[in-house]
Formats: sequence, C-alpha cells, structure tokens
Amino acid sequence: MQPADFAFDLPPELIAQAPLVERSASRLLVLPRIGDVPAAGQPPGELRDLGIRDLPALLRAGDLLVLNDTRVIAARVMGSRPTGGRVEIFLERITGEDTALVQMRASKPVRPGLEVATAGGPVQVQERLEGLWAVRTPGPALAFFEAHGAVPLPPYIQRAADAADKERYQSIFARDPGAVAAPTASLHFDADLVARLDAVGVERAFVTLHVGAGTFQPVRSEQLEQHVLHREQVVVGADVCSAIARTRARGGRVIAVGTTVVRALESVALQLGEGDGTLHPWSGDTRLFIRPGFEFNVIDGLVTNFHLPQSTLLMLVCAFAGRERVLAAYEHAVRQRYRFFSYGDAMFLTPPTTIPHATQI
Repeated sequence: MQPADFAFDLPPELIAQAPLVERSASRLLVLPRIGDVPAAGQPPGELRDLGIRDLPALLRAGDLLVLNDTRVIAARVMGSRPTGGRVEIFLERITGEDTALVQMRASKPVRPGLEVATAGGPVQVQERLEGLWAVRTPGPALAFFEAHGAVPLPPYIQRAADAADKERYQSIFARDPGAVAAPTASLHFDADLVARLDAVGVERAFVTLHVGAGTFQPVRSEQLEQHVLHREQVVVGADVCSAIARTRARGGRVIAVGTTVVRALESVALQLGEGDGTLHPWSGDTRLFIRPGFEFNVIDGLVTNFHLPQSTLLMLVCAFAGRERVLAAYEHAVRQRYRFFSYGDAMFLTPPTTIPHATQI
C-alpha cells in the first residue's frame, strides 16, 4: 500500500485550533462492528453521531479502559547563537540527567560545538544522532525544559501557546513526564465522565508511552514497508497486565484510549505475548508501525481522535477497523463538521468482525 491510499480531503476550518470549554463536550462518532445489534431505529453497521459523554452507554461492567499516563513536558525553548541568530530547541526525549535529544531550527546550519544561549543558561550541542541533535543542558534536563520551555502545540495549530494550554494540552491522568505531544484521546476525559464510567463498572489501567515529535512526521516513502517509525519509550507494568488478564477471564473487552496505548500494548504482545492477549511486564523502546495487515493481539476497541491524512496514526486506525470503513467514516465526519486533530472530536471503533482473542458480545 502507499500513503496516497490514506488520503482524504479536509477543509482547513475543521482543524480545531483551541479546546472546547469542557473536556467532555466533544462529539463522538461511533463505528460499530459489522453484525452488532444497532440502537433502536438504526440499521446494522450504521454510523452513530454521539458525544463523548455517551461513552458509558457504549461500555459495560467488566470492560477495561487502558489509558496513557505520560505527562507532556514544556518542550519548546527559544535561544540564540553567539552572533545573535535565533535558535528554536524542541525536545524529543531526555537521555540523562543533563542530556537530551532535540530538534533544532535556525537560520544557519547547526554544528557540533555550538553553544545556544537561553534564559536558563547555555545549551551545548554535542553530536548528530538519528536525525536529531544530542545536547547538554545547564543543569537537570527535565527541570530546564519545564522552567524555560513553552507548551509544544502541534504544527497545525496556527497560534502561540497560551496559559490555558498548560492545563488543556495535558490529560487529567498525566503523571510520568516525558512526552512532547499529548496522547490526545485522553484529553476528552474529565472527573464527571470518569465518575460515570466508574458507576457503570468500567475499570481503568495505565501504560506509559512518551509520545515523541516524530508522531507528526509524514511518511516519506512511497512503499509503507520501507518507512521506519520514530522511536518512543514504553512502560507496561504488572498492574495493567493483571488487569487485562482479569478482563479476559470475566469476558470483558480491552478498550484502548488512543493510538499510543495500542502501540504500547501490541508492542509488548510481540515481545512477550502468548498470542492470546496475555501480556507480561516490559519496558523499552518501540518503533512498531501498525498498518493494514497487522494482527492485533490485545485490544477489542479503540477511542481515538481524528488523524492527519496519510499519517501513520490513520494507518493504525485503518488496520484495526478496515481502511474503507474508516475513510468512509472520515468523509461522514467532514460532512457533519466534526472537529479534527489534537483539540478535536473523537471516534469509538470496533473491528469489522470478531478478532481471535475477542469476547463474543
């Protein structure tokens, strides 16, 4: 397959430039499994235009929501060369106490040995690694970026970050700092929605995947199998492995909240899985590129935002729910004026037919 197989037309005005006043006010487009019993008055397989507040009605006691508890770092720092030229430093990942891998934008080429002056002190450029720059920060790297950085809004948001973004470009579950982009499906959850899910009997568990800036990089190869995905850090602990095992035993479904959760769980399944959705604790780096033809081992459902045309995230969604079905749903979303991308609306998807490990429901 080629990237062009995942193209769609999107009017620019549908790209959400700011969050809604309330997190759980977002819309939710539901793409049911073929053969699912429809809601009253709807034909089988019909798309449903709902709201994220309807999610508790789509789930049931015994289901498990798995979320990403990564916390977004204030990753964008402005600096200058000794000659006065402007330099933008964009964190990719922290590698040590006072070291990091970053992207750098400047009017003139960056070279090893360059010292960039910032409000927090000089940042020293060391070497080029994997298309990024290894740098040394003036003191602990995490503290440096948190003190002197700005919220790293995605490139399609055409405004500067403001004070509201510090809270809204962060999920209520954010705990472990390390991401430079938000796991955006989690942004729809607020305390009221969580309480209603608890009342239904839906459980929660967490993985950590530190989302890198590479999540916004386009696929540059015409053949998908030649594309190498960016590296991201993953931690899947014993608690989530146990929660998934309990869910399987009681006949519940494992619902991933976001594509980052899918990549984390399915990466571990490939590393240590037993082919039936059973997982074991694991931490490490993943470059798993999920595209049509991938066999899912863990998840039964997915809550996710709408993704960029021809992106690896859209390819993952198409792999799970079927390319034609997903692209048709995107066309519907455009007609119905859904809001797209990070601050936009969401979808709830199940696979076209039952997958091997899934409970028959």
